[in-house]
Amino acid sequence: MPKKFFKRMMPDPEKLRQQKVLGFLGERVFSSNLWHLNRRSVTGAVSIGLFMAFVPFPGQMILAAIGAIAIRVNLPISVAVVWITNPITIPTIFYSAYLLGHWLLNSHKPQVIAISGPWYSVFGYDTLWALLLGCLILATVSSTLGYIFTSMFWRLWVAHTWAKRKKQRAMQRNNVANVKHSDDEQRQDIS
Repeated sequence: MPKKFFKRMMPDPEKLRQQKVLGFLGERVFSSNLWHLNRRSVTGAVSIGLFMAFVPFPGQMILAAIGAIAIRVNLPISVAVVWITNPITIPTIFYSAYLLGHWLLNSHKPQVIAISGPWYSVFGYDTLWALLLGCLILATVSSTLGYIFTSMFWRLWVAHTWAKRKKQRAMQRNNVANVKHSDDEQRQDIS
């Protein structure tokens, strides 16, 4: 993975430790495991973030942070991935989840949902169960696929980086060999 990119984007744990506002979290949130960038921590963080993104209630980022702390995966990435569901994408994602749940429950004709008051007042019993089932399935599938694709991307990136290093080392060895060869030729010309 492009560690340099992620390291630039992530806050410094030592600077966060100095923030008195975060004191209530205790020392567990500053564990080095929550800030490392390795395959396990990043793939786990993406998986947790994607799962929590499909929670149809407020507090997704808090749930992602709690999940990251509990499983000891990268905390900032876990919280950032939750933003896949943002004010622009929420209507489409949750309506799709509702339609999926409705189809799986084989309930009555799906309703067109128009939110006019508090978000929870528009859902009836059947609508709520269809939404929750659809969200659970989408969360599970996206979390699993996110884990698999992030792991595959990580492996490809590592293989690419190793191949690039191997090529650079071979070029350096060739350059050193060429320099030695030209030095030997110059010595023979002098003698």
